[in-house]
Amino acid sequence: MPTVSVGRDRLISALGKSYSQEEFEDLCFKFGIELDDVTTEKAIIRKERHLDEEDGGVGDDDGEIIYKIEVPANRYDLLCLEGIAQALRVFNEEQQTPTYALASIPKDSMLKMHVKPQTSSIRPFVVCAVLRDITFDEASYNSFIDLQDKLHQNICRRRTLVAIGTHDLDTLQGPFTYEALHPKSINFVPLKQEKSFRADELMEFYKSDMKLKKFLHIIENSPVFPVIYDSKRTVLSLPPIINGAHSAITLKTKNVFIECTATDLTKANIVLNTMVTIFSAYCQRKFEVEPVEVLYSDGRSFIYPDLSVYNMEVPLSYITGSIGVSLGAEKVTSLLNRMQLRAEHSVLDDNKCNIHVSVPPTRSDILHPCDVMEDVAIAYGYNDIPKRRLPSMKPLPLNQLEDLIRAEVAMNGFTEVLTWILCSNRENFSLLNREDDRSSAVIIGNPRSSDFEAVRTSLMPGALKIIGHNKDHPKPIKIFEVGDVAFLDESKDVGATNRRHLAALYCGTNSGFELIHSLLDRIMEVLGAPFVPIGDNMGYYIQRSDAPEFLPGRQASIIYKGKHIGDFGIVHPQVLNNFVITDPCSFLEIDIEHFL
Repeated sequence: MPTVSVGRDRLISALGKSYSQEEFEDLCFKFGIELDDVTTEKAIIRKERHLDEEDGGVGDDDGEIIYKIEVPANRYDLLCLEGIAQALRVFNEEQQTPTYALASIPKDSMLKMHVKPQTSSIRPFVVCAVLRDITFDEASYNSFIDLQDKLHQNICRRRTLVAIGTHDLDTLQGPFTYEALHPKSINFVPLKQEKSFRADELMEFYKSDMKLKKFLHIIENSPVFPVIYDSKRTVLSLPPIINGAHSAITLKTKNVFIECTATDLTKANIVLNTMVTIFSAYCQRKFEVEPVEVLYSDGRSFIYPDLSVYNMEVPLSYITGSIGVSLGAEKVTSLLNRMQLRAEHSVLDDNKCNIHVSVPPTRSDILHPCDVMEDVAIAYGYNDIPKRRLPSMKPLPLNQLEDLIRAEVAMNGFTEVLTWILCSNRENFSLLNREDDRSSAVIIGNPRSSDFEAVRTSLMPGALKIIGHNKDHPKPIKIFEVGDVAFLDESKDVGATNRRHLAALYCGTNSGFELIHSLLDRIMEVLGAPFVPIGDNMGYYIQRSDAPEFLPGRQASIIYKGKHIGDFGIVHPQVLNNFVITDPCSFLEIDIEHFL
């Protein structure tokens, strides 16, 4: 959870009401945030320098009292003092939720950002906006810079997804161009420097910079670097590394140009909206933002920022039923308004009441009716929700079936194991003598380890790995697992589907094929599936198969009501060798969801 450090006196002043520490803690709790720590400027400096209390050396007084406030990870609008103060004022019904709007200017008069096609290979998106006639003081300027850092660490994922650039517009001349060029052709004076550097020289220069060196890997190995120019070929920024010194903002800056380059357009819009909505409060025309037109080389054009309101219909019965409190429509809309969600209620033809919620651009965390319900519960007060005995809940039929099967297999002398649902691609395919057709396994993007680069399509690799790691265990070893596997499935909205499988493995001085076969017969007996002749769809039967993970001629497919639900057989010697297993094994795997 992010922690935001704010000066107590400035926060209290922004709230417009005096609070003791205890009162402020109580207000934070009611709103759903937490006062995590109370410290001072001197204590923070002492901690940074690893000084003891008696070392001092910072000043005679402790300086300003600092509140460290913990906020939800998805509430990007609360990552600075201004956002927290506004949210609490609205929560206390001392301020209405602001209405954010784009400045009404002709499209021909808008600033333009032209995107070159080469940027598609490195950071393909850019969104922009202008804050006109803004007035900074030292505190608000520092908060503006700090919000960028907080966003970079949070939703921007250390600038890998989004990088923010802020510039003094009065030092620049539009239109702007977003390009991707060879590093040696980019030359400019970076922020806080006095001499000009080539982009490739900057990469070397910043390798000794404690703050910036951790971002170099994002582009340093790319043949082209992203760069933004104005019409006079002045460099605004080299995203995601550094801005140019020429357009650096100061306390005297009156017009701020904000650009966000990104690999994720959705997150770029969230970041831009967060920046402009919060700090448009310091503009002469409050909560008004000047749009910028972004034009792509293929003819597409977009106007940013998108400050449109997202509308959502939520049944009143869903909200009250989920919270467990009987609330009227008027009360629910009042509570939502306190959470910066404009709400109205309407009665449908069947006398059911719906809550119409208008989600402002600051609340990117509202994605589903459950998010609306949660905000109602927060505003109502968790401590005020009466305690009640939860109704008895029946387990899902699949889980009931799983428990029945687990108990039966355990009574047959098998020990249950649990293995990772993620595995390596080799374990999923080549180690099992299977061909990877690229159409069945769910692959993990950017895996942390080669051991966890795919979702398993079978329980077999996990079982064999356990045997391989327990070769010296007394024989026989009889293990089983009931768990999920996953397959690509274009018919699902997420592109994949889970299936619940049962697997059992026998390892001993002989293959134990007859024991695995008898376990299958017992499971089918318990499930009420009779053994029938081949072709009969009233029960199950087995037929010869040629799965590459099993020994030819010592394996069979399991057919239940005309559907192939699994296989069993003696594990192929090559597969055993791949998992460093020296004793023969037999293995059974079936999809138990077919019995529901």
